[in-house]
Amino acid sequence: MLRYPVICIDGPSGAGKGTAAWRLAQALGYRLLDSGALYRIVGLKAFTAGLITADAQHPIDEVALSKLTQSLQITFQLNNDSGRVDIIVNDETIGEQVRNETVGGYASQVAVFPQVRQALLKLQQDMATRSGLVADGRDMGTVVFPDADAKIFLTASARARAERRVIQLINAGQIADFEAILTKIKERDDRDENRTAAPSKPAEDALLIDSSTLNADVVYQKIKAHCQAKGIYF
Repeated sequence: MLRYPVICIDGPSGAGKGTAAWRLAQALGYRLLDSGALYRIVGLKAFTAGLITADAQHPIDEVALSKLTQSLQITFQLNNDSGRVDIIVNDETIGEQVRNETVGGYASQVAVFPQVRQALLKLQQDMATRSGLVADGRDMGTVVFPDADAKIFLTASARARAERRVIQLINAGQIADFEAILTKIKERDDRDENRTAAPSKPAEDALLIDSSTLNADVVYQKIKAHCQAKGIYF
């Protein structure tokens, strides 16, 4: 099967993956895959359908969750005017509600199920048969695209990521509780790193970048240099 160049950027939420992936996709003219949004979409739809609960304490029907996932048609479109990615689900544009902390918790709940991950695997891999792809996620370089042309694992301390999230919320005019956000980040990290299905970890051949004390431009230049070293030219 034909496959175009693939760049994988893995790592925890808040490390700067989204910003770096956007800039790379725009510079290269590649498609963008925000795999975290996929799980957020599934999580939101699962919560709406009553398949999961906010407290993550009740048993979850994996088969029903898998069927719901398979029913979703999801595409991403770069929006150069807003500098964001438009998410289209079953011909409906999904707004920024998929980006909030609550939906992030839903995403972490559904991501532990192998049947959900399998249902989304083909959708993700098919994207690389249409054009060059920048894939942003947690297991892109280890599971989804193990033969990717360039792999990066972008991380940052939980405190640094919580501080960034607080700034984002304040800038958006929302109330931000630093300690509550930090606790949620640590809980999500624990679930993502210790789940049985595709735990979040660097691929053996990934470039590891800790962005705790780095700005977005420095991170982007490091990733760009790595991609160029792997034969991807801008």
